[in-house]
Amino acid sequence: MHVRFSAVRPEAPYVLALPVNEGPNAAERIAAALAAPRALVDRAIAAARFEGDAGAITELFVPSESAAEHVLLVGIGKDATAENCEKAGAALVARMLTSGATRLAIDLAAANAVSAEAAARIGAGAMLRAWRHDVYRTKLPAKSRPSLEEIVLVGAPDGAIAAWARHEAVIAGVGFARTLVAEPANIIYPESFVERCQALASLGVVIEVLDETAMRAAGMGALLGVSQGSARPPRLLVMRWKGADREPVALVGKGVTFDSGGISIKPAAGMEDMKWDMGGAAAVAGAMMALASRKAKAHVIGLCGLVENMPSGTAQRPGDVVTTMSGQTVEVINTDAEGRLVLCDVLTWVQRNEKPKTIIDLATLTGAIIITLGHEYGGLFSNDEGLANQLLAAGTASGDPLWRMPMGPAYDKQLESPIADMKNVGPREGGSITAAQFIKRFVDDGVRWAHLDIAGMVWASKPGTLWDKGATGYGVRLLDRFVADNFEG
Repeated sequence: MHVRFSAVRPEAPYVLALPVNEGPNAAERIAAALAAPRALVDRAIAAARFEGDAGAITELFVPSESAAEHVLLVGIGKDATAENCEKAGAALVARMLTSGATRLAIDLAAANAVSAEAAARIGAGAMLRAWRHDVYRTKLPAKSRPSLEEIVLVGAPDGAIAAWARHEAVIAGVGFARTLVAEPANIIYPESFVERCQALASLGVVIEVLDETAMRAAGMGALLGVSQGSARPPRLLVMRWKGADREPVALVGKGVTFDSGGISIKPAAGMEDMKWDMGGAAAVAGAMMALASRKAKAHVIGLCGLVENMPSGTAQRPGDVVTTMSGQTVEVINTDAEGRLVLCDVLTWVQRNEKPKTIIDLATLTGAIIITLGHEYGGLFSNDEGLANQLLAAGTASGDPLWRMPMGPAYDKQLESPIADMKNVGPREGGSITAAQFIKRFVDDGVRWAHLDIAGMVWASKPGTLWDKGATGYGVRLLDRFVADNFEG
């Protein structure tokens, strides 16, 4: 499916959608857009109880002079904000994707005061909601297959096409991340994750890959301890985008391509979901695609620590002690608390080799964050108030929301080990906080750092506004907006 812009409605048959503001005068604008009697429109709206709230849809059966097969009204709220328009585009696609219709014309003639950005966000919402992963569905009934091929945005204001170009790049990154997350663990594992990301080189991203030998030479004992139970070798993927001669910002993603829990094995029920334990790495890869696609004027380094956590005769045991690249030692109390062991070595590597002053790590790290925040927010932990505020603002603006979580010395005490510098887990209480405190021990003085625990956000068990069930692509739009707002200019 693709989006295009036009000054006039198509000549070929299409479904017509009219974005409508909440409030007075809506019926008058609808009647004018349809060249239909006002009384008929009034009765149709009243019968449907349609009020124009964002994302609400109703179908009209009124005469039309156009080639429209039928007419939909979609609400964009009172003020036609960009967020409301995005909801409207997504709602239309959710309704029409498998309807049998091939073309949807969204005409802004009935809308009031839709900005160029808001118009582009209609297309963005539509494309985000249209994403599906049907690769392995060989017996999908015809009526369940997507039929919608084209969305035509009619009458958008000047600047909408330029705004759309930026969103289109970000949507491609979201789709890339979703695909990585949705693929099963026998398809996406450390080596194949790297192979998929090689495509970014054509966009100008410089790719570097460290294999097991290189990581062992670097002293990355914590990351290698996680991977040692798997037949799949680990990889450290480094992606560099230098769109400006500036100080780099580092984005670090946890990439556990399958997490069985290791010797501390997870319950069987739901273990299949652990293919998405690389959601942080997928978000970083998607963000790098987005930034490179739109030629961001920023210097960004994306890193993915890629491992598979499996139980076997070679797997690390509870009670083992590993030496991290930083030289600090960790007593591994629970092999299912593996993500922090991956992140700590990647953080040390990027600080020693790239010397960024700002680092954001993303990880599906703890079930505790889901207990705390549900599936509504990612958890934000940071050592810097300014950085935390920048990320909160980017989350709100992008639609990938964050909630600030506490940190403090009291939680550090819960990581004390009798035989090593620290344990890899604390008690059950405050589990997402002690995990963040663990990671913070590997951040150098003077480095602004934020940890995003996104365990509740990368996979959806039910449809949302911008996605169907499955991979959400959470984090890509957040990172792109964060870089745009704070590292370009």
